[in-house]
This record gives sequence, C-alpha cells and structure tokens, in this order.
Amino acid sequence: MKQGLGTQLRHLIELLDGAVEQSYLDAGLTYRPRYTPVMKALLQREPLTIGEIAIQAGITQPAATQTVALMVKEGLLTAAAGKLDGRQKVIKLSKNGRALLGQIQQCWQATAAAADNLDAQLPYPLSTALAQAIAALEQQPFGARIRAARAAQSDQ
Repeated sequence: MKQGLGTQLRHLIELLDGAVEQSYLDAGLTYRPRYTPVMKALLQREPLTIGEIAIQAGITQPAATQTVALMVKEGLLTAAAGKLDGRQKVIKLSKNGRALLGQIQQCWQATAAAADNLDAQLPYPLSTALAQAIAALEQQPFGARIRAARAAQSDQ
C-alpha cells in the first residue's frame, strides 16, 4: 500500500529530527532542532520581537511564541518588555545561549554536511524538491488544490 503524502512527510521529519536531536544530546547539549530557526534569526540581528523572529525564521507567529517560551525557560534567550510598546516582548540571546553557540554551530555544520550527503545520494536533491514544493504551495495553497479536486469529482 502506498503511503499518503502526510504520512511520508511525518515519517521523514521523525527520521531527520530524531537524528538531529540525538546529535545535540551526543554533544552534551539540551537543545532541540526547533530552536535553530530562532537562533539563526537572532544571530543575524538582535534584539527582535516575536513577530520579527517569525518573519526572519520563516515560521508562524504561534510557533515562534511557543519556541521562544521554551528557549527562555531553558535559559537560551531573554525576553523583556519593549521600550516603545510594553506589550511586545524583545528577545535576545542570553549569556548561556551565547556560551553554547560554538557547540551549536559545530552541530549545525555536521547537520549541513549530512544533508548534503543525503542530497548527493538521491536521484533528485531533497532540498531542491522541498524548495520547489514550498514555492508551488505558496503560489497555490494545498487547500485550494483540495477544493479544486473536490469540484472536479462532483462534476463527474
């Protein structure tokens, strides 16, 4: 039986994230793969608001809010009320977060090399296929594709 797209994607994420998370544990870090987009956004520019992190990291604002809360709890980030708008939180790397950057960046380099190795092993690079799939879905969302398929079914 052929697995559905969602099942395959979830399994792929399990295989990738599980290995990446284990690599952090092997390096002695209590760091999760989901932290990486936030860390990379803050390395480009800080401080940032949650909304700015979401945009720079390419994640949703709820995901950014949840991830930042976890990272603050683990001591990787600090959050303070914004000077112009006290309702906005201003996020920065903590001293602890900065101290771990060297180890984290080594893990990122190893992960990037492993991803390149995987791409080289495949007949079509996974990173290219994912980028093209994302671009296609940004042009025509999956929900619109489902609605079109339903309309075509009802026309038959």
